[in-house]
Amino acid sequence: MALASFLRNKRLWLVLLLLAAFVIPYLMRFFPDSTLHKPAASEPSTVPRVQVQVPPFSADSAFAFVEKQVSFGPRVPGTPPHKKCAAWLVGEFRRFGLDVIEQPFVAKTYFGPRDAVNIIAQYHPERPNRVLLCAHWDSRHIADKDTKDTEKAILGADDGGSGVAVLLELARMLQQHPVEGIGVDFVLFDAEDLGDDRSESGQSVMMQASNDQKTLTWCLGSQHWARTPHRPGYTAQFGVLLDMVGARGALFPREGYSAQNAPAIQNRIWSIAQELGYGGFFVDRPGGFITDDHVFVMRGLRIPMVNIISIPNPPPAAFGAHHHTHNDNLAVIDRNVLGMVGHVVATVLYRTAAGAL
Repeated sequence: MALASFLRNKRLWLVLLLLAAFVIPYLMRFFPDSTLHKPAASEPSTVPRVQVQVPPFSADSAFAFVEKQVSFGPRVPGTPPHKKCAAWLVGEFRRFGLDVIEQPFVAKTYFGPRDAVNIIAQYHPERPNRVLLCAHWDSRHIADKDTKDTEKAILGADDGGSGVAVLLELARMLQQHPVEGIGVDFVLFDAEDLGDDRSESGQSVMMQASNDQKTLTWCLGSQHWARTPHRPGYTAQFGVLLDMVGARGALFPREGYSAQNAPAIQNRIWSIAQELGYGGFFVDRPGGFITDDHVFVMRGLRIPMVNIISIPNPPPAAFGAHHHTHNDNLAVIDRNVLGMVGHVVATVLYRTAAGAL
């Protein structure tokens, strides 16, 4: 009896072992061991260590901010529309609870001096750990790329207005959804777009990686602020410049000065854009070297800066058909583009505050 029982049990164990050999691998397809699929230490991960709730960015609100700026008319330094818009911008930032500093200066343009003003809005100015967000708020004094009315000023809905609108909406978000741990400085540079557009070679100075003297006729507000910041010794972890971030058909390649001087933060921004589903717009290709406000901030204050700027075409077209023409009006603005850029920058900001960038 004992032998027969043993043999029967042995056969049972053999059957169970055979079943296990076939069934367990099948079950593992549906209940995999998570440790087998964890990325290796060297594998990049697009998921932040800390999951951060980022408030929704309102594209409609940003569009309304563009619309309001355009309603004043061309915002050329020294003109009545420029002064009215400056007062409105200061009032909006204060309405959102920020401390505002106006920094007047005389812009020594290639066609004569003009009264100008940088506008600095500070979120928690007492916090030492800071992030810098910038745009220019003036519009061009001539339509030098148009075929008519070339000597008349343009509205600058995209070139100027769009970047300012995104920053205003971010300031409103911070009021409604405060962050801890960082302060934020919103700096609106004046007199960015009053430069001499052509070099002796005929190439636009905005696409030159050089110290050609004519490049210094651009970005007069950022040049002034970099020499005399609103606080002596001012610094920030990093900065982001927004320029032409609202037009239909926008593409954002990797701007050259940003790639050279702030590669880590540029990589993070483009990685976040990819993660959020915007990789088709934040394209992973060189965008050329753009003489823009971020260059002078990096030179003067050594703050790593990334320029998010639409460069949909190769040179010489580069910036799109509406650039420096009267077509740079409200009709060219796309809410979806404003919302996309705002979503990316808001994610950068809130993850930085949470230590998850």
